[in-house]
Amino acid sequence: MKMKRSYIGIPMGDPAGVGPEIVVKALNNEEVYKWSKPVVIGDKKTLEQAMKFCNVDFKIKVIENVEQGEYEKGILNLIDLKNIDIEKLQIGKVQGMAGKAAFEYIKLAVKLAMEKKVDAIATTPINKEAFKAGGVNYIGHTEILEDLTHTKDPLTMFQVHDLRVFFLSRHVSLKDACTIATKERVLEYIKRCSEALERLGIKNGKLGVAGLNPHSGEHGLFGNEEVEEIEPAVILGQQQGINVVGPVPADSVFYFALKGKYDAVLSLYHDQGHIATKMVDFERTISITNNMPFLRTSVDHGTALDIAGTGKASEVSMVEAIRLAALYAPKFNQ
Repeated sequence: MKMKRSYIGIPMGDPAGVGPEIVVKALNNEEVYKWSKPVVIGDKKTLEQAMKFCNVDFKIKVIENVEQGEYEKGILNLIDLKNIDIEKLQIGKVQGMAGKAAFEYIKLAVKLAMEKKVDAIATTPINKEAFKAGGVNYIGHTEILEDLTHTKDPLTMFQVHDLRVFFLSRHVSLKDACTIATKERVLEYIKRCSEALERLGIKNGKLGVAGLNPHSGEHGLFGNEEVEEIEPAVILGQQQGINVVGPVPADSVFYFALKGKYDAVLSLYHDQGHIATKMVDFERTISITNNMPFLRTSVDHGTALDIAGTGKASEVSMVEAIRLAALYAPKFNQ
């Protein structure tokens, strides 16, 4: 029985970065078409240029709606916004034209997802400086998605192989991250993480909450956060019927989750979870935003302006982002 393939919207990313290159290289992989029906939102001339950089050759079919696509290897189905002057595009350079175009690709991808024309989106790298130069008043994907979907505080999850990691805080200082690890916030995130796992099709998933201090504080010897804030939050979560344990020392919880003891980990600050996932497999660490009206996956690397135009950028992360989008979308959209 053939698996039903999900439509995955792929905004091309910053035209001056590696986004177009990883898109054409990923869509040159036959496996992608077994999982999904990829729909690229971008600029045809930029993609044709990227194909030359990467030494790949296939047909670009310009479509206006997803039903017009031919979803098989050798055909890249593109909604062409025609928003790049290829003669003026400087590969590897920050440019306002490129930043503005990248935003327009994301905006249309979100519109398609909100209208249920695509089942999920898999995003590519953007550049904050190019956004600013192009008059785009956002600093990144999360802020754009939060605004365009009217979602409060989108919930980020990283996945690498079978290790899933949520984050209690993202872009704050380590000092502030420790301060906001309160009982109330930890409990709120325990609930949100449990609901997110459920929506991804993981029923009654076991969540391990990482400790904040070395050895989870050793009952107050190395800090009181575990005793006063984190453990009480875990107990309250358990009392509410959530399958949660912790705090588990951070030097072991991620390893045990990778081996299957936990379905996911709640990391208490940005680098704690980022280091754990990226040390497992940097290229296959994928960011998933999953408390919006639709599922979004993303590569977890930047525009790599230093190697843009060389064809050297690896497509592994892009392929994995498409795979996870296609894997989770049917469950997420139920």
